[in-house]
Amino acid sequence: MQAEPKKTQAGSTAESPVDSLTGPLADSLVGPSADSLVGEEYEVEVGPVAHGGHCVARTADGQVLFVRHALPGERVVARVTEGEEGARFLRADAVSVLSASKDRVEAPCPYAGPGRCGGCDWQHAKPGAQRRMKGEVVAEQLQRLAGLTPEEAGWDGTVMPAEGDKLPAGQVPQWRTRVQYAVDDEGHAGLRRHRSHEVEPIDHCMIAAPGVSELGVEKRDWTGMESVEAIAATGSQDRQVILTPRPEARLPLVELDKPVSVMRVGEKDGGVHRVHGRAFVRERADGRTHRVGSGGFWQVHPKAADTLVTAVMQGLLPRKGDMALDLYCGVGLFAGALADRLGDQGAVLGIESGKRAVEDARHNLAAFDRVRIEQGKVDSVLPRTGITEVDLIVLDPPRAGAGRKTVAHLASLSARRIAYVACDPAALARDLGYFREGGYRVRMLRVFDLFPMTHHVECVAILEPVRKDA
Repeated sequence: MQAEPKKTQAGSTAESPVDSLTGPLADSLVGPSADSLVGEEYEVEVGPVAHGGHCVARTADGQVLFVRHALPGERVVARVTEGEEGARFLRADAVSVLSASKDRVEAPCPYAGPGRCGGCDWQHAKPGAQRRMKGEVVAEQLQRLAGLTPEEAGWDGTVMPAEGDKLPAGQVPQWRTRVQYAVDDEGHAGLRRHRSHEVEPIDHCMIAAPGVSELGVEKRDWTGMESVEAIAATGSQDRQVILTPRPEARLPLVELDKPVSVMRVGEKDGGVHRVHGRAFVRERADGRTHRVGSGGFWQVHPKAADTLVTAVMQGLLPRKGDMALDLYCGVGLFAGALADRLGDQGAVLGIESGKRAVEDARHNLAAFDRVRIEQGKVDSVLPRTGITEVDLIVLDPPRAGAGRKTVAHLASLSARRIAYVACDPAALARDLGYFREGGYRVRMLRVFDLFPMTHHVECVAILEPVRKDA
């Protein structure tokens, strides 16, 4: 994925309670004179799941609530956490469950629940129910933003768990290989509360991968630090911490339970600089080792990279001699997978905006003579290449998606197949609508639960041109 800033996904004007989650979230303020409703409680019937990790409910007078820690069909007492009189909607937490769903379980994590850690949305739901709700959200976004039913998208509605993640209720997959801890004023490491800068101090994060947990970040004093990011590479023993100091603070002597390299975020330039050890970690996927430097992007779930490469390659069916594009290519995961399969006569052009990611991609793909990586934003670099036709395209854009202009350009290149990898179903659905305007249809969609306990999913859509006689 391109190293561009993550953004709230774009969307069309929202008209319904669910729609307002995928529009430009103008939030619920109506003016300085409105009276705050924070702390008010309402007894409500909980409606459908919505994009964003909560469910939709309405008060007796019709006020829309976006309720966390609830499940569809429950009756709960919802306490308002954000919003004022006259607001379009209010945010709330379910603080008491009067009638529980059969899908409810006691949250395994002691830090989950109203007002606590905001990292996990669905600790209180059975694993199968989590995947079902994610599927419902994807289906709703496809229908509303792209006008597609699951059948029309070539999707059976299944959200697939990653290998090893299908665990009984009460057991939590330890999948998060990168954890960014916030640090409170006393130097304790913790995680942010939902939609808050407040820190929830923790002793252990249940979804952290073993390689992160074994560092013992939570046990150390991080006075003077704003955050500590811990990284445990997949397929190597590389461990790294990235420190973000508070203004004018001195770095601590980092002594953790395992060998670790240390990086710091510069106060003036915001760049990531080496303090001790390697400036990169080595990640393993698709039979190759990838260098990922300066805290650059890599899929967080240890099975994600291989899972997505397999889905993309099975969908594209590369042929020897094909010309392919890898857009928002990061450190070259998909470009390398394509190059492996296209043979000596094939060629791959990757485009990536992040300078360090481009350096890593060129290093990772140095063995392939017919792979070229260009630095810059896709919408500005691609037109300058002069490319008018390609065989295959992979795009893995940031959360905001590719957008109408880029999609229109891609649709003009007459690719035999296009693989779109997306971490946000709303942005994906919107862009699929743009591809349809450009003469492409969705041949197949696969949805993966690569972020258990959260509302996030990863999607791979395979597109092909609409036949002229269809």
